[in-house]
Amino acid sequence: QVHLVESGGGSVQTGDSLRLSCVLTGGNIGEYGMSWFRQAPGQEREFVAAIGWSGGRQYYEDSVEGRFSISRDNARSTVSLQMDSLKPEDSAVYYCAAHSTDLNADPDYWGKGTLVTVSS
Repeated sequence: QVHLVESGGGSVQTGDSLRLSCVLTGGNIGEYGMSWFRQAPGQEREFVAAIGWSGGRQYYEDSVEGRFSISRDNARSTVSLQMDSLKPEDSAVYYCAAHSTDLNADPDYWGKGTLVTVSS
């Protein structure tokens, strides 16, 4: 059974950086496209970033384009999200997700999330 475990969340100030990591166990990460989503209190979960199976293509939600960078290390079974120039509106629980066939389809697996809080 595939499991995803996120880490790296925390409380930071506006303009700071954080790096989130997600480890996939119980499977081969190379068989999955990977993505990050986030959910702020009282809001629906939203897409943040995605990366293709080989890492050659990355996709970003408009509000994080240029500030966030998604990467993957298949040898370490890890996908990361580098978040720079953080803003209070980036505060949310961040979830890692794995897609077996299509990055546009609903993920097959979800992590339990890691909390990011950005204060002004």
